[in-house]
Amino acid sequence: MNRVAITGMGAISPIGNDIETIFQNLRDGVCGVGPITRFAAEDLKIHVAAEVKDFDPERFGITKGDARRMDIFCQYAMAAAIQAVEDSGIAGTVEPERFGAYVGSGIGGISTIMTECDKLDKRGPSRISPLFVPMMISNMAAGQIAIRFGCKGPSLPVVTACATSTNTIGEAYRAIRHGYADAIVAGGSEAAVNALAIGGFANMKALSTSEDPNAASLPFDARRGGFVLGEGAGIVVLENWDHAVARGAHIYAELSGYGNTCDAHHITAPDPEGTGGARAIRMAWEESGSPEGALYINAHGTGTPLNDSMETKAIKLALGEELARAAHISSTKSMTGHMLGAAGAIECIACALALSRGVIFPTIHLDEPDPECDLDYTPNHALSLQAEAALSASLGFGGHNACIALKRV
Repeated sequence: MNRVAITGMGAISPIGNDIETIFQNLRDGVCGVGPITRFAAEDLKIHVAAEVKDFDPERFGITKGDARRMDIFCQYAMAAAIQAVEDSGIAGTVEPERFGAYVGSGIGGISTIMTECDKLDKRGPSRISPLFVPMMISNMAAGQIAIRFGCKGPSLPVVTACATSTNTIGEAYRAIRHGYADAIVAGGSEAAVNALAIGGFANMKALSTSEDPNAASLPFDARRGGFVLGEGAGIVVLENWDHAVARGAHIYAELSGYGNTCDAHHITAPDPEGTGGARAIRMAWEESGSPEGALYINAHGTGTPLNDSMETKAIKLALGEELARAAHISSTKSMTGHMLGAAGAIECIACALALSRGVIFPTIHLDEPDPECDLDYTPNHALSLQAEAALSASLGFGGHNACIALKRV
């Protein structure tokens, strides 16, 4: 079996559009939640979101012509991929047939769907854009990235709701581990801060109704009432370890384990006992070799009443009471909001940064801990501490559970 290295990272997020800014804001506990500015939200029940700020596709080498042919979720993905590929130095070092693209989205081009439905309603079917389908479909971020970088190897967009990009990264890890590729651009993207998506999530009672950006995304806090919708993209370059070492690549961390399970319980609610999530966590942890030393867990931690208490149970079931209580855990969604199909990739990046830079990121605004969430969730302030291993868990609608494990190098 091949070892797998993380050699490049890129991101577009509510707390920054490059890795250095994101690291500083995660460490400093900067909140990316604010009033909705993307559209007029007066008629909605929800008035805050975690929006991407100051995004300019041309800054990342995406031309105006190319941007017009991409939904915003695809633009975010491309901008993050350009960063990650440049960071890795992988270009020109791997055969195209051994280079893959595994990039997913939970929803895909929902903004394009809204625009073209409006045209259909007001102007008729003849006015629908010929680019509607290739802009809307969820696989197009992977397709566009493969075209840009000549990735002719395995390509696998994944759609597993909130677990999407943890699954893409995990499946890419398996492809390299088992020898099907030498390097894969992997991650996820989402751009659903619009009236349709927010209206839908709000009406199913999934979103926080708080008007205060600093009291809306509250993972593991007794006051939590739902998640805050976020957006953006996270991309990592995964590479065969020996290939990375041979070319002198910088390695952020080793990707060392992956678990993938399903609750088979409910279309939106998690199994309250947490057994499916626990199995995914345990699978990733055991495949990683259950390394000794301090452990960091980037929890799914959505701030919904059902998820956070269930996830606490799942961590205990997976790791045992002693290791669960010794682990340093946080939910970076307290800062980024819930980026849906991009969440797992951003959280993988957070884990790699935590291991490579010796910091445990905080769960901000954790002022009234829920007694049912009784593990160390790193309230409000980062810790300067060198973890040796990390786990990143993602739990999606439909009961999809995914977890990846990383080790320090």
